[in-house]
Amino acid sequence: MPTVLVTGASRGLGLEFVRQYAYLGWEVHACVRAPEGAQGLQSLAAAQAAGGVRIHRLDVTDFAAIDALARELEGLPIDVLINNAGTMGPRGDAFGASDFAAWEGIFRLNAFAPLKMAEAFVGHVGRSAEKKIVSISTIMASMARNGMGGFYAYRASKAALNAIMVSLALDVGRRRGIIAALLHPGWVRTDMGGARAEIEPAASVEGMRRVIAGLTREQGGRFLSYDGSELPW
Repeated sequence: MPTVLVTGASRGLGLEFVRQYAYLGWEVHACVRAPEGAQGLQSLAAAQAAGGVRIHRLDVTDFAAIDALARELEGLPIDVLINNAGTMGPRGDAFGASDFAAWEGIFRLNAFAPLKMAEAFVGHVGRSAEKKIVSISTIMASMARNGMGGFYAYRASKAALNAIMVSLALDVGRRRGIIAALLHPGWVRTDMGGARAEIEPAASVEGMRRVIAGLTREQGGRFLSYDGSELPW
């Protein structure tokens, strides 16, 4: 049975990743900050069709907690590690109104935490069959596609994530045969994307799952959309 670990699994894309992988019979490790408040995830884990769902309390900005979970799961092969947890930060992050005090927390969650997860779980991924680390990025990290400005902290933190994951892909690809890639989920109708977004979480995750399943060593470090197309940096 293949195994996937998903961060930020309480709602939105994370919850949908859990739902779809569980339906396919994968062993799913779902990480959330407050399991007691994740009612949708709790219901999914309790459902007969999702008997392979295990819920873990994890705040990915707490790096000691990441290390503790890695020790708890020592010896478990993780085929796919999905760094999904993230934040857009303050909605009013416009020129002249930047909340610089908030930037550290945004970078810690969006950029530093995925690297820490990769460092902590690289052994788990390396002993699996699929050997894949996937981080959820955004087209808003693309400098080539920035035609509207604004969202300074979010864009910058996700661009930092992209740069980090390109280096990671080179390092773990050469040394361990692990494929690391970045995915843009599209503009999705979640709490972050809003009601006017273009696609539902189910369609986004279905597309991303197909991309993940088809990832090759040559695609390590690539920036890919949920439909499989490559995005400009």
